[in-house]
Amino acid sequence: MIETGIFSVPGFLVGHAQDTVAATGLTVVLCPAGAVGGISIAGCATGSREIDCLEPTHLVPGPHALLLTGGSAFGLGAADGVMAWLVEQGVGFPTRAGLVPIVPAAVIFDLPLGSAEVRPGPDMARAACRAARTDSRDQGSVGAGCGATVGKFFGPERAMKGGLGTASIRLDSGLVVSTLAVVNAFGDVIDPDTGTIVAGARLTPDGADLADTTALFLSGRTVSPFNEGNTSLVVVATNARLDKVRATRLAGQAQSGLARCLRPGHSLVDGDLVVALAAGDVVVDDLLLGALAAETTARAVVSAVVAADGLGLLPAHADLPGPSLTGPRGNG
Repeated sequence: MIETGIFSVPGFLVGHAQDTVAATGLTVVLCPAGAVGGISIAGCATGSREIDCLEPTHLVPGPHALLLTGGSAFGLGAADGVMAWLVEQGVGFPTRAGLVPIVPAAVIFDLPLGSAEVRPGPDMARAACRAARTDSRDQGSVGAGCGATVGKFFGPERAMKGGLGTASIRLDSGLVVSTLAVVNAFGDVIDPDTGTIVAGARLTPDGADLADTTALFLSGRTVSPFNEGNTSLVVVATNARLDKVRATRLAGQAQSGLARCLRPGHSLVDGDLVVALAAGDVVVDDLLLGALAAETTARAVVSAVVAADGLGLLPAHADLPGPSLTGPRGNG
């Protein structure tokens, strides 16, 4: 059974830090020794740092930590704080000159919400490292999801609050797959079970009625190609025994989970990417592993917007008329 609201893979720790007034933040995933990584980039507007180390042909086997952050390209500098903290813990790639931590980072564009002058930095990253723990249950407007928004066909004024969501599955074999998703999409977020819009573009700035972005496109409506404020970031972690090639394949399979829930997904103005991390000895079939990754990714995306708090800046899913999605997709 899939459990939303938790990220729990042995050896991996997750920490968040945020500024809810400025509506920005970051999330750090600390990896156990021997972790390998892979990446799939499906969006066209990615902002990243050292992300190439996750490619199968890269020298290093895997990252020591991963940073997801707000602040657009400004937020990438927060990785310096993660690196400094890791060196203090004696963690890094050994070189003649000392340890060099490998910390790939990726950003969302959250500057239009809150204060564009406040961006995550090294101090905030250190705070997230100190707060990192196993079995993380934080969701909604936390960490890198603090300033996330969705549904921006009409611009940020008619958007809704996005956020950060998690989902995990554990099989009797001992296999664990967990997904963490930062949902900051141009398009609408769809419940894959019903096809209904969970959060998206609103018809009016002061209303809660949803426009349906796909219907707008089908009617011939267009939007500026320079639409700002997007990108969804996903981390899939598992205790399966993988090499970098299989981890890269897993990241690609998890992209289908984004495609189920974001409409449209992987757009010209989104920098959607998935990072897969693996550390463990569980032997598993890739077909099964990919199916679980796609499913937990879809559930984490929905959970992110269901758990989101509007912070007094934008409507959230809970503010929509009619019943809200609760229960298995909520914070428990």
